[in-house]
Amino acid sequence: MLTSYMRAVKAESLKLKRSPIWLAFFALPMISAFFGTMNYKMNIGILKSEWYSLWSQHSLFLCYLFMPALIGTYCSYLWRLEHTRHNWNSFLTAPLPLSSLYLGKLTQAVRVSILGNIWIFLLFFICGTLAGIQSPFPREALEWFLCGTLGAVVVCCVQLLFSLIIRSFAIPIGIALAGGIFGLYMTNHNYGMHYPYSLYCLGMRANNPNMEISVSTLVVNSLGYIIIFVVLSVFYLRRHEISAS
Repeated sequence: MLTSYMRAVKAESLKLKRSPIWLAFFALPMISAFFGTMNYKMNIGILKSEWYSLWSQHSLFLCYLFMPALIGTYCSYLWRLEHTRHNWNSFLTAPLPLSSLYLGKLTQAVRVSILGNIWIFLLFFICGTLAGIQSPFPREALEWFLCGTLGAVVVCCVQLLFSLIIRSFAIPIGIALAGGIFGLYMTNHNYGMHYPYSLYCLGMRANNPNMEISVSTLVVNSLGYIIIFVVLSVFYLRRHEISAS
């Protein structure tokens, strides 16, 4: 099983080797960080909590809009070869278990999401330093990163299922964008813990670094969603005949 999984991961890596799409995970956080830092500097008389105020400016649009859409775009791209080149027969008859083939794609999505999250926090540190913040870097940032990364994995699992089922490249991206926006509504009405697209934002403490959440509940709900959507995706691959025409 491990050997099959590693072969699937390698195969997906080769498919994506020359793809520039992962660059968006680095470009959009830079844009968000730039405007967030500028807004912080222009309102520094009001935003007096230094790192925490800066994070509130960095994270709002990034977590609710940019990252869900980016993950949705990447997941659509991962299934693009199968959808656009009518390659389903080759994919389904590959000498690897379907679960390994799916996990190979999930691994690529998770890897890029993790790298994107690392870049977000690196930009946060750089911008805070350039903005003249001299207080210690918040210790809570590690928890934000870990919880946010787990939430990002949930979004990857959800979007991979949508992109598997829906042949259109754009529609799953629209779903991801709408899901992220609706996540703001769900969070504001205290339903965020039960909504998959809100888990990333809650984990990252988007726009509210002082938010108190139950980390154990977030972890349990995230793992539950991950298991559900992985099982649904593999079930779809196994049970549904996908035409190559």
